[in-house]
Parts: sequence; C-alpha cells; structure tokens
Amino acid sequence: MTIRALFLAHTAAPSGAELATSRLLGALRAERLAEVAMIYTEDGPMVERTRARGVETHVLHGTFDSRAMTIGSGPLRLLAGAIALLRLGWALGGHPATRRADVLVAESTKALVMGTVAARRARIPLVWQVHDRIAADYFGRLPALVVGLLGRFAAQGFLANSRTTLATLRTGGRPAEVAYPGVELGIAPLRAAQRDPEETVIAVLGRVAPWKGQDVLLRAVAATKVRPRRVLLIGGTFFDEESFGAEVDRLASDLALPVTRTGHVDDPRPYLCDADILVHCSVLPEPFGQVVVEGMHAGCAVIASAPGGPEEIVTTGVDGLLVPGGDEAALTAALDSLIGAPALRTRLAVAGRERAKAFDVAATARSVAAFLGRIVQHRGAAHV
Repeated sequence: MTIRALFLAHTAAPSGAELATSRLLGALRAERLAEVAMIYTEDGPMVERTRARGVETHVLHGTFDSRAMTIGSGPLRLLAGAIALLRLGWALGGHPATRRADVLVAESTKALVMGTVAARRARIPLVWQVHDRIAADYFGRLPALVVGLLGRFAAQGFLANSRTTLATLRTGGRPAEVAYPGVELGIAPLRAAQRDPEETVIAVLGRVAPWKGQDVLLRAVAATKVRPRRVLLIGGTFFDEESFGAEVDRLASDLALPVTRTGHVDDPRPYLCDADILVHCSVLPEPFGQVVVEGMHAGCAVIASAPGGPEEIVTTGVDGLLVPGGDEAALTAALDSLIGAPALRTRLAVAGRERAKAFDVAATARSVAAFLGRIVQHRGAAHV
C-alpha cells in the first residue's frame, strides 16, 4: 500500500531544514515511494520551489508570523505565538489535504505544536522530523524542556537528522530513526585544480547568523600566515538576523579582508566549485551540517566544527578536518595547514567526494518512506 504523507512547515523561507524537506519530498515523489503533499503556513520562496518539484503544495493562511516565538522572545510574545499556532493547528486538522493523509509529518518545533492539534482532529498519527537539537544551549533551558515533553507525548514517531539530534530527544520508547538530510548529488561537477596558497578561495555556506560563526571565521582568516585571495560568504539573513549581517560586513572592513557576501542563492554549486576550501564554523553543535556534504561533493577541502553532526560526516585527516566550534586559534591553524598545502587539499577533497556519496537523498527517501509506512501500519493495527 502506498501511504499518503502530509508534511507541515511553519515557514516558507529557504533555510536549511526547508530546503532539505523539499529535496526529500521530490525524491519520495520521483521514486514513487509515497504520495506526498506539503502545507506551509505562510507564502514565500519555498512554496514555488516545492511546486516546481511536482509536489502538491498548499498555503494555509492565518494570523501566525513565523518570526514570532523566536529564541529570546518574551513571555507575552511566546504566549501570543502559541495561541496562533494552536488556532492554525485546528484549521489544519480540517483541511482537505489533512483529511486525505495517512500520516502528518511536522518539520519544526512550531509545526509540532500545530501538528499536535491537527493530527488529533484528523485522527492520524503525527511524526516529528527533528532538524534541531532540543537542547538548552540552543533553545534555552525551559523552552527545550517544554518542546521535548511536547514531542514525547504528542508524536507517534521521530525522524532525527543525525545521531547527535536523536540523543537530545525524549522519545519515550516510541519509534525513532536517523534520516540524514539527503543531498542531490548527481554527477560530480567539474572544477579546476586546487590553487596556490596566495590564490586560495575560501567559502562559507549557510544562513548568516550568530551561531553559524561567520565572525569567528573572519577573525581566524585575519590571523593566517598567508591570507586567501577571496572569502565567499554564501547565504542570506533570515529571522530578524539582519543586524548580524551588518556586523559581519563591518568586521570584514575593519580586518581589511577580501570578503564577498552573496546573499541567499538558490544554487550555491557554482560558488562551491570556485572555492578551494569550504569552512563550516558553527559555534554551537550543529544538528547535522548538510553544507559539509555539499562542499565535499563540490570538491572542496572541508574544515568543519565539532562536536555535533559533522563528526558523523567527517573523519578528520581522511576526508576533511574537524576543529572545536568557536575556537579561533584552532581554526586558524587548520586554515594554515590547508592554505599552505595544495596537495593536502587535493587529497582531502578527493576523499570527501567519495564520502559525500553516502548522503544521497534517494537513500534518505527510502528510509523515510519505510519508517512512515511502519508508523501507519502500527496505528492501523492498534485500531483493529
């Protein structure tokens, strides 16, 4: 039996989790592993991107602003946001797409709140696909506790984007599985050989946000023995983080670094293929780190932050380098070792391309479809 799975996202901004979900839906549809549909609670770039994959896509308009309930919001804003989510959840439970679905998949903590109400109204199981570590260092102690308990009691299954994320969840013994965010690999892109030290191009791919550590990278680059020819900061600012983008621009100017900030780009591959080194520099443990895989596939030599998901991708010294997140001195040392050694960069890049093959989205889609099928089957057996 082909299951009907409805995915729910609270935002249509093109951030990492939303892009990963769109790729997954495309693969589920292309491989005919499940009938899939998507509901966003606001309009935005991801709506058309998801439709372009041939996925049935709906926008449930309501009074919820995706910028509400952000980390650090005050209690009144959190309460107002929670009420709006619950109202949208009730409306979602009566939506025709929900009524046709066999399972509802919540793609964020806010989607989990809505999905808790919607799944109960529609009498279908709820699966929480978790893209963030549910931990105090990211959410704050009380919000992490509340979100963890909600997931524990509301979800019938959990899909985690890494073992790192899974370790932070309260599953209560319910089914849980790691489903790495799959990357559309295809044929490895052609690229030029690694450049000489003084011509090196360094790239960072991801949302420009404080915890992503672009400022850490710039200070580390400023201390290198040989400065690179160019530093590419690939990614936009979302969720009220524009002020940090301005701070990064000022820092680059103060340090006299040759920085190019691209803003959000739909396809970062041309930039990655022009880079010699891809640096992942998050200062908090990354839940997974799909940009690490993208950099590997593009043929970059990769430096990534640990601990966190990148430890599940990179074997340091074999297919990349790992450094402690937020440690500027360690990052400078890693950059020095790569900038000054094109042959080392080449060796790591070749091994990295091979390692990236383990994260093909088609494999993730098969794993997710099988897991959702088990949840639906178990729910059906329980109601016989």
